[in-house]
Amino acid sequence: MSLADPGPFAAPWEAQVFALVVSLRDAGLFTWSEWAQALGRAIRPEDDAEAPADYGRWLAALEGLLAERGIALPEGVTERSDAWIRAAAATPHGQPIRLENDPLRG
Repeated sequence: MSLADPGPFAAPWEAQVFALVVSLRDAGLFTWSEWAQALGRAIRPEDDAEAPADYGRWLAALEGLLAERGIALPEGVTERSDAWIRAAAATPHGQPIRLENDPLRG
């Protein structure tokens, strides 16, 4: 890999989503067939135009599968995402972002 060819991932979070999908499939949470169907629904929703098959769609498909199985419901994902955003905003530059830095954490 070179600077001209960054590889298959444009950002670290994309590699993390990829690794989560593979790990959760390996753990038996879903089959590759179920994953392909979920990703297909995320890329080509019934009532909307086809979307690019990027890692944002991978994340949407994964969140959908986890919600369907009652593992990570959308409300919980939203709450956790908001907590990370608040923690990032409250973290001094150069320091690791930790959920403990969320000012609303009780």
